[in-house]
Amino acid sequence: MNIRTAKLEDGAAVRAVARRSLETSYSLSPQAIESAVTQWYNEEELTNKLEESEYVVLVAERGETIAGFAEGVVVESGGDGDLLWLHVDPDYRGNGVGERLYDAIYDRLMTMGAARLRGRVLRDNHSGNDFYEQHDLVKAGDEHVDIDGTQYVENIYVEDELTDIETITSENGGVHIDYDDAERGSVAPFFAAYNDTERTNRYGYFCSNCDSLDIAMDAMGRAECNQCGNQRKATRWDAAYL
Repeated sequence: MNIRTAKLEDGAAVRAVARRSLETSYSLSPQAIESAVTQWYNEEELTNKLEESEYVVLVAERGETIAGFAEGVVVESGGDGDLLWLHVDPDYRGNGVGERLYDAIYDRLMTMGAARLRGRVLRDNHSGNDFYEQHDLVKAGDEHVDIDGTQYVENIYVEDELTDIETITSENGGVHIDYDDAERGSVAPFFAAYNDTERTNRYGYFCSNCDSLDIAMDAMGRAECNQCGNQRKATRWDAAYL
């Protein structure tokens, strides 16, 4: 088996693996899966990912066939490296492809400046949750995501023990910042903010560039700091992305 950096000409194979993997592991509608695969891995989007220094896409080859791929991004230098996707074609599962991809993308993200690995997976993907737990990642929390008009719960796993939540004072009282839940920004990361220390009542986002809670959001999931202009980059399930 050969693990290498993806190339633009791998696009059709990557889309095929993603489609088959999502169909097997996720309880999503065919429409949602097709829309997601088309948007995430079309030629333009794949080109952008391959050219962006914070992104990495690795493929696993068995002979001349791409059996799986992993996609990751460094959210914050010295902070989280997100394992966004690890897809293995169902025909090649159980043969160590996922393990090899996990080890390879872990090493690459650490080399790129991440200090720990973080993963996200829908709660109803039992094999995906089991995979993270088998690799000693700790569930840090969850959040609701809207996919094609249906609400799903996405679990968040981190490589080490949970970070203590930080409480800051705002005009609305105490707001609690979760440094285990970061999103990439155009200037600096955004962190999830909650109204409670149990991380159950979401307040919004905290901009780490200017330490502001004054974040404007729209129905498409776009967010921008009203103080410094830092913009949250769309994540995989955002309506703005799909």
